[in-house]
Amino acid sequence: MNWRDHIINRNMTIREAMISLDKLGVVNSDVFVIDENERLLGSVSDGDIRRALIKGAEMSDVVMSAMTASCIYSVGELPDKIILQNCKTKGIRFLPLTKDDKTIIKVIDVDRFTDIIPVEAIIMAGGEGKRLKPLTEKTPKPLLPIGDKTIIEHNIDRLIKFGIEHIRVSLNYLGHMIQEHLGNGSSRHIHINYIFEDKPLGTVGSVRTVNDWKMERILIMNSDILTDMDYSDFYSAFIASDADMAIAATSYTVNVPYAVLETNNSNHVKGLSEKPSYTYYSNAGIYLLKKAVLEYIPENSYYDMTDLIQILMNNGHKIISYPIRGYWLDIGKVNDYLKAQEDIKHLKI
Repeated sequence: MNWRDHIINRNMTIREAMISLDKLGVVNSDVFVIDENERLLGSVSDGDIRRALIKGAEMSDVVMSAMTASCIYSVGELPDKIILQNCKTKGIRFLPLTKDDKTIIKVIDVDRFTDIIPVEAIIMAGGEGKRLKPLTEKTPKPLLPIGDKTIIEHNIDRLIKFGIEHIRVSLNYLGHMIQEHLGNGSSRHIHINYIFEDKPLGTVGSVRTVNDWKMERILIMNSDILTDMDYSDFYSAFIASDADMAIAATSYTVNVPYAVLETNNSNHVKGLSEKPSYTYYSNAGIYLLKKAVLEYIPENSYYDMTDLIQILMNNGHKIISYPIRGYWLDIGKVNDYLKAQEDIKHLKI
């Protein structure tokens, strides 16, 4: 969608407005009327035009005669969450975003988003995928197909559903293939930029090379994950806790097939559990961070996310875990890849 296709000048006629609506080819669409300074004046729909004609308007009349001045809009580059949900409830598909003076910034398709959260993302896609050989001998792991998309495209499209439009991809092994496949993101109406590692920099080292972050909070994730996690809920938990980092966690249950003895330091038996189950939470490879904590990452050095987590703990920063309640799979081995091929048939990612 080119959002400017939804914009018409106030001097246009009703006929020209109808032509613009017809070109959109979308049921229940709107075009938005602007003045010479691109300030929002109102909206026009097929219904508005029909009602105006019934009241005696002519097709040659200016579109202002059919316009609804009290259209819904949202101030800022990201829509207000309440306004976004209000549009969904009322079946309003297109929402203009404006500056304080009502100058239009862009028009968004509400149906495209589950929610919109103010973060930008970086996908770590530089690994060799050694455990997936021979599948990864000539193809980087993020480009392995799962259903009708590659692994990394599933992740990008999931981020887009939550309004994340600025995405960086960190590359190393066969990185040129990933860049050629994804391009600059324009086909998805987002912005994709790339970080190229001249040498391996670990699971988070390359993030330190970025100096032009647009947001105060950054989502970092591994590229070999398949998940339907709710990024909006993840973000809300992060904000509510006022943490410096949130680590998404996946549950892992161990079933012991025998009775477990509980003993003290003198080996005296204090209890007995019959075939117990223990649930642990493992790092899921998805993180939210305040931009400021990235300063701990040394420049041009090999550095893993576990190193960053440890130094944040050592310096008293607040870190929370966030249990993923939906689907999550780390596609690390061939068996995982085969499982993903079956699971995707039933997932709505």
